[in-house]
Amino acid sequence: MRLMETTRTDLLTGANVDAAGESNLMGGCCGGGSCACSSGAESAAVTIAEPASTTGTEFLVTGMTCGHCVSSVTEEVGAIDGVESVEVVLKKGGASRVTVSAAGPIDVDAVRAAVEEAGYQLA
Repeated sequence: MRLMETTRTDLLTGANVDAAGESNLMGGCCGGGSCACSSGAESAAVTIAEPASTTGTEFLVTGMTCGHCVSSVTEEVGAIDGVESVEVVLKKGGASRVTVSAAGPIDVDAVRAAVEEAGYQLA
């Protein structure tokens, strides 16, 4: 049985963060361009803000393959009024989990539009 290694990616610095919280600069690309992703990463998590007494809603997004994809979705969804944080768990070849936290109700249509603006689809 092959165990999959999980890598957390700091998209602001392009650094790989290991389980001990240590980072190192990443190289390579997923083959889709000149982004700072790690082609071996099975997951990446990004938080754009610290939530304060918020509710979170999870969405499944298809088509994401790398850290650049995560960054695009995080930026677009994070720009929705009322959104306090966005966390994306990348699943290459499947539906990635996007958790959106906000102080009030989250407009699903606004999330759908933001994800589509980034170039992806809600599952």
